[in-house]
Amino acid sequence: MTARTRIMLWLLAVMCVVFAGVVLLVRGFLLADVDRRINAGLEQEVGEFRDFAAEATDPRTGRRLVDPYEVVQTHLRSQYPEQFEIHLGLVRRQDRLHSVRQGDPPYDVRQDTALLRRIADDPAPTGQFVTPAGPLRWAKVRALPPADQPGLTPAWFVTGFFVDGVRAPAESAVRLLLIVSLFGLVLAAAVAWVVAGEILAPVRAVRQAAAEISEQDLTRRIPVRGRDDIAALAEQFNAMLDRLEEAFNAQRRFVDDAGHELRTPITIVRGHLEVMGDDPQERAEVVRLCTDELDRMHRIVEDLLLLAKAERPDFVRRGPVYLPELTSDIDAKVRALGDRRWVLEAIGEGEVWLDEQRVTQAVIQLAQNAVQHTGPGDEIRLGSARREGRVSFWVTDTGPGVQPDEVEKIFARFARGSAARGDRGGAGLGLAIVRAIADAHRGSVRVVSTPGQGATFGLDLPEGEDVSRTIPMTTWPPVGSEGSAPTEETP
Repeated sequence: MTARTRIMLWLLAVMCVVFAGVVLLVRGFLLADVDRRINAGLEQEVGEFRDFAAEATDPRTGRRLVDPYEVVQTHLRSQYPEQFEIHLGLVRRQDRLHSVRQGDPPYDVRQDTALLRRIADDPAPTGQFVTPAGPLRWAKVRALPPADQPGLTPAWFVTGFFVDGVRAPAESAVRLLLIVSLFGLVLAAAVAWVVAGEILAPVRAVRQAAAEISEQDLTRRIPVRGRDDIAALAEQFNAMLDRLEEAFNAQRRFVDDAGHELRTPITIVRGHLEVMGDDPQERAEVVRLCTDELDRMHRIVEDLLLLAKAERPDFVRRGPVYLPELTSDIDAKVRALGDRRWVLEAIGEGEVWLDEQRVTQAVIQLAQNAVQHTGPGDEIRLGSARREGRVSFWVTDTGPGVQPDEVEKIFARFARGSAARGDRGGAGLGLAIVRAIADAHRGSVRVVSTPGQGATFGLDLPEGEDVSRTIPMTTWPPVGSEGSAPTEETP
């Protein structure tokens, strides 16, 4: 059963309960009002007869009435019963009941001797008996002879209502209400079906999109309309597709990059092993070459795994870091990378909020890149600074520099600048790792270079959660900003 059908059925069930409750309540109120009017009518007729019997005077002649039966007959001549109402006069003579009727009821009670006898013999003043025309609710009053004439035969005045006839208008109103309720249910079902279809249309689009999405096509997105919960669901689904697409793209890049870079060392190793002879010196040389290639393969795999992890939200773990101590540690570590003249030209002051290990890894990678593009004894400067809510780390070399059209290209995977030295060039993943670390910190990587006069590579990161400001390129690297500027050199 579809969600659209379930919504419609639940709405119909609720409306059925509501309509049923309304119909039952209305019917109860109407029938209670009918019963009240019947009882009030019986009391009124009984009261009028008592008042008349108390005076016992013929209104036409003014003569005093003595015979009880004559009192009943005279009273009946002045009554005009309503529809479904009956007035009777009863008298018992020689063990027989004689009656006179006033009105035109749906059932002639005078012909039902057994019913008349039950009414006359019933000790209660009111009651209800079943007749072929339905229940008859009655009330009676006995007309007694005067005290000075005790020998006269007593008589009874009987009034009654045929309950079904009096209730007929109320039952008709209930049936009309029931018909209107059924029509309302049908209309509500149609409206619920249409409205549920409109509300669930984005959900169907989500389902269809999910069915059509495959690993080969993650570009499909769901159009977002409105600002309700369904629109929010579509937005979340699109965001999930964005994450999936990025994850699949990262997986493809990893596989493609690994296949591209590992193919060459594998070919070299295999080629040397295939042509290796029995000469021990030749074997040793082949083993050395294979070991070098395997080491290079290991470094490539490690770098690729690191770049794959950069796509995860927990790639960096920020924490409070004392900037002078971090800068000093980085300076101590980079001096072991090569025989260069290392200069620590600035140290930022204060505490910042960074991932200490990832930042250290990025700056060391920049220093390694500077070593690869300089020679023994060349100067390499590094430092750190804080300014306007940002923290910067940089490494400046005296190498061949970077061509302007290569500034963006060199940060791509497996990319190398035109000035790269073939004997010292890596796999082309170092600067890609630096950019990944900067992006994970919601920062950026900078390059300031003049071809032939060296280059400055650095990180520009937010020192906290505020990432709204960046240091202008014209004042970067920010030497002389907040912090000290020592000059330490190693010859």
